[in-house]
Amino acid sequence: MTQVHLVRAFIRTRTRGRRAPTWTDRYALIAGLALAVLSLGRLALVSVTSIARQVEPSRIGAGLALAGLGYAGFLALARAFGPVATSAADAAWLVLSPLPRRGVLGRPAAVLLLVALLGGAALGVALLAALGLPDDPAVRLITAVVLGVSAAAGGMATAVLAQSSQAWDAWLQGAIAGVLAAAVLAAVLGSGPGRHMLASVAGAPVSLGAALAASCAATAALLLRSAWGALERIPARALLASSTRAGHVAGASAALDPGILTWIAEDAHWRGRALRSRPWPAPLTRRAASGTAASPALALAWPDWRRLARRPGRLSAVLASAALPALTAQAVGAASTAVLAAGALAAAVACTTGARRDGDDPSLARLFGIGLRPVLAARAVLPALLGGAWLTLALAGLGLAHALPPGPWWLLGPAAAPALAAGALRMARRRPADHAMPVLDTPVGAMPTGPLLWAATGADLALLGCAPTLLALTGEPSGAHLAAQALCGAAALGGYLLCARR
Repeated sequence: MTQVHLVRAFIRTRTRGRRAPTWTDRYALIAGLALAVLSLGRLALVSVTSIARQVEPSRIGAGLALAGLGYAGFLALARAFGPVATSAADAAWLVLSPLPRRGVLGRPAAVLLLVALLGGAALGVALLAALGLPDDPAVRLITAVVLGVSAAAGGMATAVLAQSSQAWDAWLQGAIAGVLAAAVLAAVLGSGPGRHMLASVAGAPVSLGAALAASCAATAALLLRSAWGALERIPARALLASSTRAGHVAGASAALDPGILTWIAEDAHWRGRALRSRPWPAPLTRRAASGTAASPALALAWPDWRRLARRPGRLSAVLASAALPALTAQAVGAASTAVLAAGALAAAVACTTGARRDGDDPSLARLFGIGLRPVLAARAVLPALLGGAWLTLALAGLGLAHALPPGPWWLLGPAAAPALAAGALRMARRRPADHAMPVLDTPVGAMPTGPLLWAATGADLALLGCAPTLLALTGEPSGAHLAAQALCGAAALGGYLLCARR
């Protein structure tokens, strides 16, 4: 046994209340793994059998763009979470001990490799669904899976190398930017005259794809070997930071409260940053000098505007994501409405930090001596603008992609903006999930009502306020839909402001 195994065995024997695993524990573990394998295998079989042999050239570009965006998100998440992390106890004791760091980090490295293999298999199936199966389905399936697994494993290995070296981190950022550029290029080619080029790529010989898969596999193997050697060079501070983030994620997942993760990400972004002080806008200062009643509420809402202006990259990413519904409509079709609704609400929620802080600490909001409704009305302006702008761009993109019948669809975006703001504010001010609520017995298993009600809070008001827009998506837009949406949006926001309580 190695030194690390001896230390872990010694810790297990000295831990109070810890018992050795019995045969029932091993049986439960094996049965759970078998059930997971059967479930994933059935899902993979359904996904593979549903792949069309010939894909329309207009759908190839959108499918490749979505696959590229998914891969870029995979690399970004790997870079954001470390990716090498261990438990809090191991980070505090074993990482800082004289033990070989590669042995201490062997288990997390194996978990990362498993995640990369599963993600790579899903990426390969997505590539195959975008390109189709014109001939030799078995060979093309194996080639696509090898390509996806090689890309995911190589990307994860690059993220491990980036954790130990600033130079590799720059390479990883360049790879993410390159994948995003390739996704944009695929989307542009798919919607223009370049679709025939993508069709020729889909019909490329099997031997060419096999050679590409072999070269990618060899490159991934070299990166994995380099990453295994780089485990010894990862700084302790980087491991402690990634382990802390992993612990927060595990705690939030166990408590079924994803709101904790957003607070962690927000605080981690602003911690240690030196911000320059700038004068307030002239309208706010003039109102404050004249003593009008609107100036305090606007002053409380102004930090949300400054916070959004200090992160132009995030604002650009939010607005650029308005192209996702059009890509989804071209590649999948049926899921575009769900992506449209979720994206519009997410864009509105992205600028409700002030309302969330007031909801978590109402005593601080009372110290200002301002009523709740004026403050919420002032805070609703920015979510309405951003959510309405996102929905307007998304509807315009769907119209340009010919996924909707001809008509002024983009006019529904400004009309639905108040409803999106109301849903975003309600979502920002909701309480944590109540796990003491009863559990419902459904045909798919037991469903806890506490997390379900927590997830539906805010989304219910937004869907109710945007009902005319959702109804118009099933047919053609008309003046009646636009007028009904304007009335429903205003009623949703006005009703929420009237019924809001501390």
